Amino acid sequence: MSHNYVIGFPRIGEQRELKKVLEKFWAKETDFAEVERVASELRARHWHYQKEAGIDFIASNDFSLYDNMLDTAVMLGAIPARFKGLENEELYFAMARGNKDAVAMEMTKWFNTNYHYIVPELSKEDNYVLNASKIIGEYKEAKAQGIRTKINLIGPITFLGLSKRVDRGDTYEFFGKILPLYEQLIKEISTLDETVTVQIDEPIFVKDVESKVLSLIKPCYDALCHAADNVKIIVTTYFEHSNEASKVLVHTPVWGIGLDFLYGDKNLQSLEQIANNGKYLIAGIVDGRNIWKNDIEASLALLDTISYKIDKSRIIVSTSCSLLHTPFTLRYEEKMDPEIKNWLSYAVEKLDEINLISKSFFGEKLNEEERSALEANQKANQSRRISSRIHDETVQQRVAGLTKLQRDGKYEERIKIQHEALAYKPLATTTIGSFPQTPEVRQARRNYKNGIINETEYINEMKAYIDECIAFQETCGLEILVHGEPERNDMVEYFGEQLKGYGFSQNGWVQSYGSRCVKPPFIYGDISRPKPMTVDWITYAQSKTKKIMKGMLTGPVTILNWSFVRDDLPRSEVSKQIAIAICDEVKDLQEAGIKVIQVDEAAFKEGYPLRSENVPTYESWAVRDFKIAVSSANKETQIHTHMCYSEFNDIIRTIEAMDADVISIETARSGNELLKIFAEVGYKQEVGPGVYDIHSPRIPSVEEIVEQIRKLLEVLPKEQLWINPDCGLKTRKWEEVKPSLENMVKAVQIVRDELGV
Repeated sequence: MSHNYVIGFPRIGEQRELKKVLEKFWAKETDFAEVERVASELRARHWHYQKEAGIDFIASNDFSLYDNMLDTAVMLGAIPARFKGLENEELYFAMARGNKDAVAMEMTKWFNTNYHYIVPELSKEDNYVLNASKIIGEYKEAKAQGIRTKINLIGPITFLGLSKRVDRGDTYEFFGKILPLYEQLIKEISTLDETVTVQIDEPIFVKDVESKVLSLIKPCYDALCHAADNVKIIVTTYFEHSNEASKVLVHTPVWGIGLDFLYGDKNLQSLEQIANNGKYLIAGIVDGRNIWKNDIEASLALLDTISYKIDKSRIIVSTSCSLLHTPFTLRYEEKMDPEIKNWLSYAVEKLDEINLISKSFFGEKLNEEERSALEANQKANQSRRISSRIHDETVQQRVAGLTKLQRDGKYEERIKIQHEALAYKPLATTTIGSFPQTPEVRQARRNYKNGIINETEYINEMKAYIDECIAFQETCGLEILVHGEPERNDMVEYFGEQLKGYGFSQNGWVQSYGSRCVKPPFIYGDISRPKPMTVDWITYAQSKTKKIMKGMLTGPVTILNWSFVRDDLPRSEVSKQIAIAICDEVKDLQEAGIKVIQVDEAAFKEGYPLRSENVPTYESWAVRDFKIAVSSANKETQIHTHMCYSEFNDIIRTIEAMDADVISIETARSGNELLKIFAEVGYKQEVGPGVYDIHSPRIPSVEEIVEQIRKLLEVLPKEQLWINPDCGLKTRKWEEVKPSLENMVKAVQIVRDELGV
C-alpha cells in the first residue's frame, strides 16, 4: 500500500547546476547536449533522493528547463506567431527570453508565491497540436532506473485561466480546442504501463472561481477519466482551500483529490463529500512553502482529525504543494548557527519528514534510526518553542504597549508645512533610490565580507561612490537627491542583516524563474533593531550637498513578503514588530536632520490573499504597519513610498489609507492610463509616476519625456506631480543612467517653461 506522496520537487539542483549550465549555454560557452546531460543527471538524482527517503508517489514531468507553464504551452502547440519558424531549444528559449527579432512572452507571479511563470499567449488563429515527447521521455527515463513515477501535468482549466488572449478575449472560450489534446495525451500515457498515475494540478480552483469555470470541471474530468481505463487521475490544488471545486470533482471518476491543509484549512469542510464518493485524499500537511522543521506531533494530530471523516486506507500523506518553493538541502549550510539550523528543513529534509509521518500515522514499525529522528524532531520543536533567541520579552512588551499607530497631522496640514520647509517647485525631480551597482562596488562588498579589506577601507570605497553619485546628481540638476545605496546588496537582506531575529543561509537558493535564483532571508524570532541601520550613510551623503537628501528604507510589509517567515506567530504580528523597528530608524534619521524619507513597499501587492474574503484582513494590518513604521515622522518630515506594479485600480483606496505624502509608481509602460484612477478617486497626495522605463537599456529622448509629462498633466495638476524614473537604477549601467536622467531634467525644464513655473 502506498502511503506518501510529493507533489513536486525542486529542479535547479543542490548546487544550482541547472542555472549554471543554462547560463553557459546562453553565453554560447557550451552546447545544448551539455544542458541535456546535466538535466538528465539532475532528474535521476532527484528521483533517487525521493526513492531512498521512502516516497511512494514520485513525480516525473515536474522538471523543466525554464518553466512548467511554458512546457505546457509547447506541449499544446500554443506558439505565438512571432516565434514561428523556430524549432526545439531555439524556439523554447526564445519564447522564454526573447531573441533579436521577437520580445519574450510575459512573466508573472505564480499565485501568491515568489516564483514566476511564463504567461501563455492564445489566439483564434492558433492550430493546437499535441507534442507529448517530453512527458513520455521523462517517464521512460525514470522507469529505466527502476522508478515508476506519477506524471505531473498542469490542468487544462488552470492553463486557460492563467493564459492571456492576444485579442483580450476570454481564454476559456478555447476549452473545446484544448480538452481534446489532453484526452489524446491521457491515451498516449495509457500505453506506458499497465496502470499509470497522473497528477493534474488545478490551483486555479483555490481562487474565487466564477460559476462558468466551475461548470467546466465535470465535463473536463469526465472526459479525461474516460479517455483510458488504466490511468488513475489525481487532481491537486494548493495555497488555499477549494471547497467549491471539490464539491464538483467528487462527482467525476477521478481517483484522488489533493488538498492543502496548511494554507487552506477550510479544506477540512470537504472531507465528508470526498469520503462519501470513495475518493482517495492526498493530504497536504508538510509545508512546501516554508523552511521550518515539521512539528510531527501536530501533523499526526491533524491527520487524526482528517481520519475521523475519511478512512485511513484512503489517506495519502503529502507535501502541501511542490517543494519547488523551498531551498534544496541543509547539507551545505556550514556557517549557520547549529541551534537555528536544527529548526530548519529544506526540500531533501522534508522527504524524511513525510516518510516518518506516514509510517507513524499508519502504525508501521520504525527502525532505530527513524525512532531517534522522531525524538530529535520533538526536541527541536520543543527547543524552538522555549528558546530565548526566538522569544524576546522586551519586544513583546513594546508591541503590546504600542499606542502611537500613525503620525501627527492630516495630509493637508502636513503638505503645507513641508512645502514651506522644503521649498520645492511643481514637477520636482528625484530618483527612486538606487544607482548602478558597478562591478567595483560589488567587488568591494565581497572583499569586505571575505576579510580582504578592513572596515575603514570598505567605508572609504563606499563613500567615494556616494561622492560620485552626489556630484553627478548636482551637475545633472536633480532636486531631491539620493545617496545611491552602494552599501546594499538587496533591499530586504540589507535590513535583515541588521535586525535581531533574522537569519541568513549560504545555500538557501530558490528558483524565481528560468535560471534566476533568490536566497530569501528568514525570520526566526522576535524582531528588534539593536542600532541605527542607515543613519551614518545618509547623514554622510547629506553633509556633501546643500540639496535635500532622501533617506531610503524598505517597508515592513515588503520585508515580510520577501522573507521566509516564522510559522509560530501570525504574519500580522511579525509585520508589526518589523514596523516598530523601521519606526525607530525613521525617528533617528529625522533627528539627524533628514527631511525626506522614502519607505518602499515594492511587495505590498504580492502578499494579497488568493481569496477576496481574506483581503480586508490583510489590507487592514498591512496599512496599519506602514503607518506604524512612519508614525515617528514629524509633520514637516516628508514621507515617500514606492510601489512597482501596474494594477492599482483594485487597491487605490488602500494606497490612500497608507497616507504617505508622496507615492512614486511604475507607470512608464502604461502612459497616463494608470494615473486616471488616481484622478477618478480624487487622490489628494502627491504622485511620482515613472516617466521612463528602467527595465530596458534604451535611453529615452528629451522629446519623449516631454510628451510623457504632458500626458501626465492631462490627468493631474502640476502641483501634485513629481518626475522620476519608474524604478531603482541598480541594475542599469552608468552609460544608460546618466543621459537618461539628464534628458529627464531637461524635459522638466521645457515643460516648466511652457507652464510659466
